[in-house]
Amino acid sequence: MLSDPATLYKLMNLYMLKQVNFPLTNAQLTNFFLEHDYTTYFTLQQTLSELEDAGLIRKEMLHNSTRYEITQEGADTLSFFGNNISPAIVEDMDRYLKENKIRLRNEVGVISDFYKSTNQDYIVHCEVREGKAALIELNLSVPDKAQAEYMCSNWREKSQEIYAFAMKALMSRPQR
Repeated sequence: MLSDPATLYKLMNLYMLKQVNFPLTNAQLTNFFLEHDYTTYFTLQQTLSELEDAGLIRKEMLHNSTRYEITQEGADTLSFFGNNISPAIVEDMDRYLKENKIRLRNEVGVISDFYKSTNQDYIVHCEVREGKAALIELNLSVPDKAQAEYMCSNWREKSQEIYAFAMKALMSRPQR
């Protein structure tokens, strides 16, 4: 059993990231730790930063969220030290992931972001992922930041409709 809480929090984050086949957002990890009163927000952010600095997790920052994935080094570390997490804590993490897996996966599977291009317009990048595979990626050029932000905010709601339309249009036979 661990006497150092910081080490325990690191192992807990590694465990949660290892148990899923998709990234988890900062908000999702924070929700678990705060909901179960394991630690404070600031301690968790420090823990995530230290894990990233050590190369045990990889961080991807998008316009509206930060996502984390475990690295091979993180998985190796967890395999050596993971048995130091108490069974009760493992049970809490497993229950949380099982009860929320579909919601967690859907939250990270629909991605939208934008950036300023060299032409001074904005490129809106929209994506739907299943695990690590992209089902659809769409890049659109728009003239201003307000339009880019609006499109990003609508992507989650409209992505399934757009995906279905694209599949139907591309799979239909041309009319003669």
